[in-house]
Parts: sequence; structure tokens; C-alpha cells
Amino acid sequence: MPSFLQRSTASLRRLAPDTFTLWLLGTVALASVLPCSGQTAVVLGKVTTVAIGLLFFLHGAKLSREAMLSGLTNWRLHLLVLASTFVMFPLLGLALKPLAGSVIDANLYIGILFLCTLPSTVQSSIAFTSMARGNVAAAVCSASASNFVGIFVTPLLVSTLIVRGSAHGPGSTLDAVWSIVEQLLLPFLAGQFLRPWIGKWVDRHKPMLKIVDQGSILLVVYTAFSESVNEGLWHKLSPGSLVTLGVVCALLLAVALALATWTSRRLGFSREDEITIVFCGSKKSLASGVPMAKVLFAPGALGMVILPVMLFHQIQLMVCAVLAARWARQAEARALEADAVQRGLPL
Repeated sequence: MPSFLQRSTASLRRLAPDTFTLWLLGTVALASVLPCSGQTAVVLGKVTTVAIGLLFFLHGAKLSREAMLSGLTNWRLHLLVLASTFVMFPLLGLALKPLAGSVIDANLYIGILFLCTLPSTVQSSIAFTSMARGNVAAAVCSASASNFVGIFVTPLLVSTLIVRGSAHGPGSTLDAVWSIVEQLLLPFLAGQFLRPWIGKWVDRHKPMLKIVDQGSILLVVYTAFSESVNEGLWHKLSPGSLVTLGVVCALLLAVALALATWTSRRLGFSREDEITIVFCGSKKSLASGVPMAKVLFAPGALGMVILPVMLFHQIQLMVCAVLAARWARQAEARALEADAVQRGLPL
């Protein structure tokens, strides 16, 4: 049995920021000190658009149709995850509206609403579900479906929840949907179409493709924060506002986790399905959120919009890592107990 010190050290490691989060922080710091502007910003903007298209093309090429279809029969689970992602979260975001302008900065509240409209993560949802001994096939299907549905639903929710025609929101619902389809969905579908020919190559080069994946997000973050810094982001945003934002994101995640757990148990799902529902239904995708924000929002508003997404991303990783480890320990204890019973050993 591991000692108390070993368990404590392992818990602290799970709470530590991952490497990509450190890169994100470094990118924000770079944009704060050396923001791009003028012709450099124009060129980087065009490069970013191409990088986002490549990012979603690779997402399409990486997604295995067989793995996705294997979990389709569990339709009750998938409906609950989609309802949690695209109904529960937006309602929670609206419930925070009385705090906007007083407790929460009004511009940051726009970012919180945007966060609530985003689809679930794919890689981390599947990884945590697997670690916790949940229903991995259902997690693959549910998280993938959430991202696909989000391409259409997120811009619709943004247009509904955020005042149209403002400096923050898209001009019209149809324009927003078409922008997402043109810049994100079409590359994704192209990747899916070419998967029979390039799928094996993509699967063999996942570490290299991860660099493209994360590099695209870092590029969007740098250009977004550069624009916002040039417009006085850090003069408008106080340290107190950042602390408050962190508390709100943590509270939002806690409520989502509690509701997902309670609902799955009330509806009689198995332990494995409950784990899948909790992880897929409570997480929000940074990988999809940052590119979508670039398409949907004015450049000057991007920094404030993606800041809640970045903060929520790190909080959800830390909390879900602890939850997954706890569920894994419980599964191991149950397995040992069942083995002891089967062999007639004392418990």
C-alpha cells in the first residue's frame, strides 16, 4: 500500500499545471509584453486562419468512425451529455447574469456565457473516463458527437445569449453558422473523407500532430491577446477581477459535476456510464473554443472572451484528474473484494 506521503505527492502532481497550460501562460505573457500590431498582426491573422483550418482537418482525420459508432447504441447517455453541455451550462451562465457588472466584469461575463455554449473536450474526456474505469466506447462517441453538434449549436447559442450586433457578438445567426461551417466544419469533413487514405499515417504521427494542434491554439491566443492588450486589456482588468473569475469558474464546474452525478444516478445509469456522463458532460473544449471565438467575435473582444475558457480549462483538468484517480482506486478495491469473495478469502 502506498504511504500517506506518496499519496500526497501524487495528489499534488495531479493539481500542478500541465505543460500546455504553462505554454498558454507564457503566450499570454509574451502578448502582454510584445503584442503584435500593424502589418505583422495582419499577416499573423491570415496564418492563424490557415492554422485553424488545418487543426480541424486533423481533428476530422484523427476521428475513427468505428470507435464513434461502437457507442451509439447508448442513446440515453448521449442525450444526457448533450443536454448537460448545451442546455444545463447555458442556463447556469444565464443564472450568473445578476452578477455581471458588479461582482463579475461585464466583458468577462460575455466570456463566461461563451464558455457555457462550448462543446465537451474529446481527448481528456476519454482519457479520464478510461483512467476511472468508465465506459470508454460511449465516451468516444459522446465527446465526438458533442464537438460535431457544437459546430452548429455553439454559434446559435452565442447569437441567442449574447446581444446581436454588439461589439462582442456575431452580426446574425446565419452569418455565425456559415462562418463556423466554412472555417471549421468543411476542413473537418475533408479530414473525415480522407481518413481511409491518410488515417494510418495520422495515427502513427500523433505526437507530431499534437504540436500542430497546440501550436494553432497558441497562435490564436497570441494574436487575440495582442489585439486586446493594444486596446488596454490589462488597464481594464484588475487582479481582483481575475480572482473572482477563478472562483466563478470553479463554482460553475462544481455545480456541473454535482448535477451530472445526481442526474445520472436518478436515471439509473450504471457506475461506468455515470463516470462517462460526469466527465463528458461537465467539461468544455479549449481546442474548439479558441478557434470558434476567433470566428465569432470581434478581434478587440477576444482576450476577454477566451480568458474564462483558458481558466476553466485548467481547473477542470485538475479537478477531473483527482476524481478519476479516486474512481480508479474504488474500482481496484471492488475488484480485489470480488476476487476475495470468489476465492473464499476473508475480507
